[in-house]
Amino acid sequence: MSHRYRTIWLSDIHLGTSGCQAAFLLDFLKHNESDTLYLVGDIIDGWQLKKSWYWKQAHNDVVQKVLRKARKGTRVVYVPGNHDEAARQYTGLDFGGIAIRGEAEHHTADGKRLLIIHGDEFDGVIQHVKWLAYLGDSLYTVILELNRHVNWLRQKLGRPYWSLSQYLKHKVKNAVNFISDFEHILAAEARRRGFDGVICGHIHKAEVKDIDGIVYGNCGDWVESLSALVEHHDGRLEVLYWTHLAAQSSSATMPQPVADIDIAADPLSAHSSEEHSACA
Repeated sequence: MSHRYRTIWLSDIHLGTSGCQAAFLLDFLKHNESDTLYLVGDIIDGWQLKKSWYWKQAHNDVVQKVLRKARKGTRVVYVPGNHDEAARQYTGLDFGGIAIRGEAEHHTADGKRLLIIHGDEFDGVIQHVKWLAYLGDSLYTVILELNRHVNWLRQKLGRPYWSLSQYLKHKVKNAVNFISDFEHILAAEARRRGFDGVICGHIHKAEVKDIDGIVYGNCGDWVESLSALVEHHDGRLEVLYWTHLAAQSSSATMPQPVADIDIAADPLSAHSSEEHSACA
């Protein structure tokens, strides 16, 4: 069913990769409107596009849908991440009704002041050992290719979409520790700068929680969890998992999660040689 929110945050879409679930995202965008839409980094995956060109019609459709929302009055703010870092050179400019900003400040309906950043600035691997991040990206792509075949079989058996990569990340102790550290570092940065909370992306782990009195929100991604963060009109924040919600709604026509929607390629930075930090 269609809904209207005060704010929607999306991140880690990774257009330009076979892992981008563009059809699911397009379905989400068709059924959900907002006064403000934040694109919180890694919207287009420059890392993968440099290796090989991959761009399906559904990827074009997502871009056109966002531009159409901007034309129809939605305030769209784009905060680039590490995979679309080329867009950072245009910080402060507006294109097609989309404001490109290095970071943003959002005020919720209930008066909270939130910092909006992608989050790669606080990932030591991205900042100091970038070659390891590229290695993690390549290994992660292999896992996601396997995930594509797993979901092809699940579709044949009538089973819903499932993310092998997300399952493995949450089973690896080092990856879990990295996610926890990342969340606390971002919350501490928000507190240091006088914000009530922070909204970020980067680690592909959708979340809304309180960390020592600071609101921490993560938009999730459209490669693994197919999730978004929304603000209701009373200021309440909530994570939406689109495959779950759309499956419950007879009015939403769900795309198929395999075949030409390859489950795959979110660039993940490696936190160590045996741990992928779940960053994108």
